[in-house]
Amino acid sequence: MTTLHIVPADGEPSEYELEVDSLVIGRSSRCDLAVADRCLSRQHIRIFKSDDEWLVEDMGSRNGTRVNGEMISGPTPISPGDVIDASMSRITFGGSTGDQPQQSSRSGTQTIFRAASEIISETEREFARPADSGTEELRQAAAQLKVLYDVHHALDQATTAEELLDHVLERVFVHLRPQHGAIFLKDEDNLVRASSRSLVTGTDEFPESTSLASEVIGKGLAALVQDTSTDVRFDRAESLIDAGVRTLVAAPLLTPEGAIGMIVLSSTLAARIFGESDMELLTVVASATGLRLRNLALAEEAAERKRFEQEVTLARRIQVALLPAETPQIAGLEVHGGNIPSRGVSGDYYQVVERPDTKEVALIIADVSGKGIGAALLTAYVDALVNAYLGENLEPAAIFNRISPQMNAKTPVESFATAFLGIFSVDTGALRYASAGHDPTLLIRSDDDVELLMPTGMPLGLMPEAVYSSSETFLEVGESLVLYTDGITEAANPEQEEFGRERLVEVCGAHRTESPKELARSIEKVVDSFVDGVPYHDDRTLVIVRRA
Repeated sequence: MTTLHIVPADGEPSEYELEVDSLVIGRSSRCDLAVADRCLSRQHIRIFKSDDEWLVEDMGSRNGTRVNGEMISGPTPISPGDVIDASMSRITFGGSTGDQPQQSSRSGTQTIFRAASEIISETEREFARPADSGTEELRQAAAQLKVLYDVHHALDQATTAEELLDHVLERVFVHLRPQHGAIFLKDEDNLVRASSRSLVTGTDEFPESTSLASEVIGKGLAALVQDTSTDVRFDRAESLIDAGVRTLVAAPLLTPEGAIGMIVLSSTLAARIFGESDMELLTVVASATGLRLRNLALAEEAAERKRFEQEVTLARRIQVALLPAETPQIAGLEVHGGNIPSRGVSGDYYQVVERPDTKEVALIIADVSGKGIGAALLTAYVDALVNAYLGENLEPAAIFNRISPQMNAKTPVESFATAFLGIFSVDTGALRYASAGHDPTLLIRSDDDVELLMPTGMPLGLMPEAVYSSSETFLEVGESLVLYTDGITEAANPEQEEFGRERLVEVCGAHRTESPKELARSIEKVVDSFVDGVPYHDDRTLVIVRRA
């Protein structure tokens, strides 16, 4: 009897007794003889008998076939002792080792791990084969296309990730006929069973296998295991063995960023034994599923981003309503105020309001902790408290002494605000003020001097027992107050150097004769030139009042 001695690229050598007149050899489990060599074509060579002569022919493989070192182009006669090189595997025709026990490579079990990306690329090439391919190949390609069309139709119908995974398992069960199946997704370092299905009543859910996941998800490999009980690689996979999993096929859910999960199908040996074609088909399905999941996640992120942008727009509209709609016209004063948020909504706030039945003007600027919508909400709370106590004609320190404990009691511990509150007498030029940890207000004198109005207490809401005091100063005609938030002084240039208070004082001194609006433009121009295109990381608010 003719014998083939086989030395595969992967695995141990074996011998095969040639009992038929035609034998197809390749890496596919559908071949008469499957050889563990990932570089072999699915159907690589055929050894056949014609008129009492044995011949070998290449079946259109990618890497070709050699006989005794010579590449063959058609059916080539072979004799005992001839060596056939197919890819990385070597087959000796009629050879016998004598010492090794004869075994058929088809009698053992098969375990295959292949890169999923390689399978997908190869499948695309096969679908692009010319029309003169063999009838059986065309039939198989058509059957695969029908399955993929069915799955893609199910994918298009799903509007949520949960629906998507349920649809995929349903279609996979129809075409691959497993007994059990599950889809697992990565959740940071954990593996989550997102969907499962079983045809066996009373069966526990599909077990999680970290050993399988490390290969399929971690390395992006498709897996085919024809018998877990006899494969040494699954000796420690107790979760699979205990659950009765004997034959399984698995594929990663691939995205451009990597595998985000896997599909696993299993069965008992008596009910179903999976083959390489099942692994290849599941790999393509899993890849399409991964991309669809990614697209659903991107669409959900886009919708969430749109909702957030709408909320920010609404918050900004509400916040703008809290700020002065226009520069107030107050006899004896020139006033300019402005606010530029860094994130759509601002944590800064200012007001310039006349106190009823008096010739006094209240000047308020505040900077709450944090940024964005949370800071805007806290700003609205500060505005409500300040305006409530201003109506009672309380002094600045008394107002802060009432606001601070309320903020401390009703807001999170990390929430606080720095603020400056001044009461200015238009007739006398007197300014009574309190500063709750705020950046020093600049008093620009007419004699080239710039005074700093320093804090008179800690930030509002920081400590329940905080106590504030007031101070007083005077403005002569032509002198100005510059109130600002640290978004201006902490603006940084490309070298991470901050603009700082000293530069602000210098700009204000150099432009002391300008109107408040002109001075604000000068400050903005100098700061913009300093940052040199670096985005501002904090809100910027500026209030300038000049005694006319």
